[in-house]
Formats: sequence, structure tokens, C-alpha cells
Amino acid sequence: METYDAVVLGGGSAAETVAMTLAENGKSVAVVEERLVGGECPYFACMPSKAMLHSAEIRHQISVAQAAGAVSHPLSLDDGRVAYRAAAARRHEIADRLDDSGRVRELQELGIAVHRGRGRIVRPGVVEIDGRAIGWIDLVIAVGSAVDIPEIEGLHRKATWTSEDVYTATELPDSVIVLGGGPVGCETAQMLARFGSKVTIVQRAPRLIPEEEPAVAAALADVFRQDAIDVRLGGKVVRAELRGDAAVFLSDGTRLTATRLVVATGRSPRLEGLGLETLNIRPGGGGFLEVDERCRVRGQAHVWAAGDITGIALYTHAAKYQGRVIAANLLGREARADYRAIPRGVYTEPAVACVGLSSDKARERGHDVATASMEVRHTARADATGLKSGQLVLVADRWQRTLIGAAAIGPHAEEWIGEAVLAIRAQITIDVLADVVHAFPTFSETYEPPLQELAALMASSKK
Repeated sequence: METYDAVVLGGGSAAETVAMTLAENGKSVAVVEERLVGGECPYFACMPSKAMLHSAEIRHQISVAQAAGAVSHPLSLDDGRVAYRAAAARRHEIADRLDDSGRVRELQELGIAVHRGRGRIVRPGVVEIDGRAIGWIDLVIAVGSAVDIPEIEGLHRKATWTSEDVYTATELPDSVIVLGGGPVGCETAQMLARFGSKVTIVQRAPRLIPEEEPAVAAALADVFRQDAIDVRLGGKVVRAELRGDAAVFLSDGTRLTATRLVVATGRSPRLEGLGLETLNIRPGGGGFLEVDERCRVRGQAHVWAAGDITGIALYTHAAKYQGRVIAANLLGREARADYRAIPRGVYTEPAVACVGLSSDKARERGHDVATASMEVRHTARADATGLKSGQLVLVADRWQRTLIGAAAIGPHAEEWIGEAVLAIRAQITIDVLADVVHAFPTFSETYEPPLQELAALMASSKK
């Protein structure tokens, strides 16, 4: 039986980060993946979704320009199906044609062994893949997550779409009901609507992206309504009928119908069948693996976990970060994860970007909260581009005199949220942040008035 310094279960972003870093530093590594090396991000999630959103945004911009008389030779936008097929062809190329051979080759060139199949822990130090056994000194579990199908009468996986179905489809549905108003549901709804689908989004919570600032969530809902998306907030689905067209019934008696039903209500860790019981590992709340600050599975000396299965931050960049932390510890370098400044994005147009704590969460955790905000339309850059909406909300701790949260909606907010990410991670004081000079004219100038307001507020409270 061949034994490796590290065996990585899963081949996604976290797994690649761990495996490549260890191999580059002389460790023997094996990656066990049953589907596509690279995980969902390059094939079914991050990359194809952003490709489709980009194409949808271009189509929308042309439409707006035509309506304003800014295009002298208008292009025909009548048939969204044709545009969708063209965008889907481009998306397929960006998603590497659903072919992971290049990624496999990259790992193998580093000396990493790639084993195809579902790995199962059969005893301490041993993983079995379809009857073949390999040994490990350290085990990294990074098998990712799967879409949750809610327990609703009449709802079942075979008759519904998930984000994977959306981002591999080549034909535009006439109409769609999207269940779930989180990042995936919101991106899916806007993308399809801007190609011409009649879209209804049903969100059980009283607002979209409910973990984020209410003002930003409300602004996103307004954008959706302008896109002719039917936004149903506080809508509880009690039953579904999926014969032919999809129909869902809400608790208030409302019946909604569409060609397709897309489920985007959450994800669960893929831990079933891994053999965790042989190591006496029991998942924690929500079925996720509990890890310490080094990303070591609690109660284990040589078992580590990264990515969605930890339940900490279900983002590709968070998975890569945890992978770096694990690799550093396995190479003898002291590393601890700090999750205070993991950015969160919804890549709609305009984009939503958040980091740290919302004002509600900050109060729940006992912070002495101060907030300040600004509408992006008040910047000179907005005047130059004709922007009429967008907002930035900053959350600070009065006692610490530092930023602890930020939420934004506006053009490329996922880019200029980086200033808040660094401020929170480095615990830069409000006084220093308020003294930062931003380039003119840029959307980043949105930070200046609320930071100055927070600085003045803290100066007066200090007296």
C-alpha cells in the first residue's frame, strides 16, 4: 500500500491549494476526486455564472442605451433565446468545456497522485477508493457541499433545476420561479430576467440576502423590480406540482407557475459515506465539520478540513484561504485562520459586496455600534456615468474605534469593498481611515463622508 504525507479527499479549490503547496515543498500528496478536479467553481458555479451575468449585463446596457437614444444603429434585442445560446457557448469555453484534464495534468506535473473515485476512510491512516487502499500521515477533508432540496410536498430533485442545471443549459426558459433569495438565487434571477425570461423570486425571509444590511438588501430588491422580476418576500412554499410546467403554492394561497423551478435555498456538506465514524468524528451543528483556528478537525491530531464542509464561509476564496492555513501548518509554519474580514459578494448588476458584521449581528455580539452611510449617486463618478442608485453602509465599534463591518451595492462594489476588507483585517483606526485620500473621480470616494462622520462621532463621544 502506498502511503502519502497527505491525502486530500476532494479536488476543489481548497484541495488544490493544499495539495499544490505541499507538493511544491517536497511532500508526497494524493488527491481523491470522484467528479471534476477543480470542484464546482470553474465548471458549474463561480466562472460560468459570472460569464453569463457579464453577457446579461452587456445586453441590458445596450437596451438602456437604445431606450435613451444613445445608440444610433440599434441592435435587435427582440429574441433573448438567440443571445442566450451565444452566451452559453461562450460560458462553455470559460468553464473549460467541463473538461478537467488540464487541471489534472497540472497536479501530476507537481508529482501529485490523482485518484478518481469516492474516497472512504476504512481505518486510521487508510483511505479506500473503489477497493484500492492508500495510506496517509495527514488527511485533509475538502469534499465540498451539495444543494439542499427543501422538504416541501411535491418537490423532488429530478423535476427541479439547481444552479448546475442553470449554468449548463443552452436554452433560455420562457419563465422561471427561483426559490431562495441568497446570492445564488439573486444572481440566477437577474441573469435569466435580463435575457428575457419571466422571473419570480420567492424568498421565505422578509428580505433578500437576509444576513446583510437591510438598506442594501432593499436596494437590490428595487433593482430587481426595475428588471421586471416579481419579488415575493416572506413567501413560504407549502406545496409544489411538477408535472409539465412547475407550480408552487404559497402559504397565503397564492399559486405561481413557470416553465422551470430553480432551487437555491442552501447547501449541505457532502459527508455521507466518508467513513468519519471510523475516526470517531461527529459533525457539529448543521452537519458541518468543526475545526479549530488551524483548520484541524476538533479532537483529531492528523485530520484537517477546509471549504464548504466547515460551514464557516461558503466561498471559493475562503476555501483557498483555509487551504493555505492547513498547508502552512503541515509544513511546520504556525498559521491560524482569521475570518473577521472574509468578503462576501453577490455579482448582480449593480453588485453587492459585504465584509465583517452587519449592524444587527454586531449588536447581537455586544459591540457598541455606530453606523454611517452614503448613497453612491452623490459621488462625482456617479454624476459622470449617470448612476442613480447605490449605497455604502459602514459599521464601527465606538470603544475599539475601528471598522467591524461594511456593506455596499453599486458598480463594481466587489472591487472597492477591498478597502473595508483591509481596514477590518488590520484593525485600522477610524481616524486613519478618515484621513485616506481617494482618487477623483472614483466610486471609492463613497467612503469619505461616512468615515468622517464616524470619526467626528467618536471624537465627540470621547469627550
